[in-house]
Amino acid sequence: MIDHLNWTATIVFVAFFVAVTVLGFVASRWKAGNLDELHEWGLGGRRFGSWITWFLLGGDLYTAYTIIAVPALVYAIGAFGFFAVPYTILIYPFVFVAMPRLWNVARKKGYITASDFVYGRYGNKWLELAVALTGIIATMPYIALQLVGMEKVIQALGFHGEGYMAHAPLTIAFVILALYTYKSGLRAPAMIAFVKDIMIYIFVIAAVIMIPIELGGYGKVFEAAAKAYEGKQNAGLLLTQAQVVPFITLAIGSAMALFMYPHSMTGVLSAASPKAIRHSAMTLPAYSVILALIALLGFMAHAAGVKVANPQDAVPQLFLKMFPDWFVGFCFAAIAIGALVPAAVMSIGAANTFTRNIWRPFVDPNMTPSDESSLAKLMSLVVKVGALAVILFMPTKFAIDLQLLGGVWMIQVFPAVVFGLYTRWFSGTGLLAGWVVGFTFGTYLSWGPTAWVPMSVVGGVGMFNALIAVAANIVVATVVSAAFRPATDEAIGHRDFEDAIEAAKA
Repeated sequence: MIDHLNWTATIVFVAFFVAVTVLGFVASRWKAGNLDELHEWGLGGRRFGSWITWFLLGGDLYTAYTIIAVPALVYAIGAFGFFAVPYTILIYPFVFVAMPRLWNVARKKGYITASDFVYGRYGNKWLELAVALTGIIATMPYIALQLVGMEKVIQALGFHGEGYMAHAPLTIAFVILALYTYKSGLRAPAMIAFVKDIMIYIFVIAAVIMIPIELGGYGKVFEAAAKAYEGKQNAGLLLTQAQVVPFITLAIGSAMALFMYPHSMTGVLSAASPKAIRHSAMTLPAYSVILALIALLGFMAHAAGVKVANPQDAVPQLFLKMFPDWFVGFCFAAIAIGALVPAAVMSIGAANTFTRNIWRPFVDPNMTPSDESSLAKLMSLVVKVGALAVILFMPTKFAIDLQLLGGVWMIQVFPAVVFGLYTRWFSGTGLLAGWVVGFTFGTYLSWGPTAWVPMSVVGGVGMFNALIAVAANIVVATVVSAAFRPATDEAIGHRDFEDAIEAAKA
């Protein structure tokens, strides 16, 4: 299992991992609160200021799998892999405008999840359930893919084994994650995010400076990449004409879905104020700059002569070839820690959602705050075990397909959440009908006979399935809402609900 272990890199890797583990357990005493209350355990008491929110959202959204998968896509097909850069830029003006409004309502009404907001707005428990289930279903494979990112760097260190022993280091890492998340709640990933993001900034800046110098400059990098794409259909340094519309729709659709995920919503609602959210939205594009630099690693891998059967191995093999062993250990530790932060927040977001919007309304409406916190802690463990089981028992490709479908699914809750911030016109019944159509139609469009299909042809051009499906969702929601109006305002919220939304304008 360890015959070919890179001991220098492994020692550095383990040292940073141990340091982060200690931070995770210490975090329970940071900004101390009663962790037997769900808003303290699951939202950090809503006390994170601008800097903490910035690091938490950055650590939450820019994951280990992103660091592996984005340059892997660029390595495989070139310019189209850069779609992740504009969509992470497009989303922040939306966050700046919409999320402070949502935060005000959530703080005043005691909401912890997006489903809480949806039920409070529309008074429809089945729409609440639909939003909750969508978030949990889309999150599970997303957590699993954080394990894929971590496993890639563990394997690159030289850990190999047969059967389940091949997953032993990964299992140990996730057990540790589960324990300190259970103990510290959202405080653990918030504290670790500082370390993770600083490490990633260091290794990315070092990579984009040192690797091109070693390879003869960026001119040589782009020349080598262009040569590697020759003869490949829809691959190259520039988008082909046929890729332009798919690229645009993929960026827009991905942006609309991103902050509908439970983990994104958890990061937003943990902020101390609308001002903290706005400041974070203004400065989060700094992460998009880093993401663009990370994507360039796909070109550099070609220039360095990296040849891999699986493009997801491109970045680890590039680092092993271009950096000294001690710095490889540092880089791999940054990527692994980059899996821990989002995996923790994702499991917390899913646990909060299950507790508040499935168990409490449908099983035990009389839960005390302590009961909610206890169940959420337990569910955070269950979610992590489920994600680990996906890696152990399900082909990784199937997990990737499910995660890619996550964007198609999550965008279907966009009308219920976002429209409710600005208008009272839509009804819960209409939005539920729209969700059913959008979720079903999007899955149908995407689920091909052998693999996930991201695009469908409309009017002779390819478009991201998520946008097509959400368009159908909105049409159905509009028609049904017009036909079935709520009898009274009571069905869609009280006056204080409106006052909370208006307060966000201040």
